[in-house]
Amino acid sequence: MKAKFDEMQPPIFYGSMTVGERGQVVIPAEARRDMDIAPGTKLIVMGGGAHKNMLILAKAEYVTALMTKITDMVSQFKDKV
Repeated sequence: MKAKFDEMQPPIFYGSMTVGERGQVVIPAEARRDMDIAPGTKLIVMGGGAHKNMLILAKAEYVTALMTKITDMVSQFKDKV
């Protein structure tokens, strides 16, 4: 699967967040609206490795679907080898 660079869109800057005393942050309302994040939405938090100054948030349902697709692609590849 090749990336289609002409279809890629730059990231959107939604603002900044401040970490509270209990380690909590508030996702800006516009980001929650655009990403359809409602109370109860499960998010996966990733980071670390070479990027110790970066956190990535992703919907758990998206990560699950992505992992399923990758697993299916690996299975198809194994069947052809």
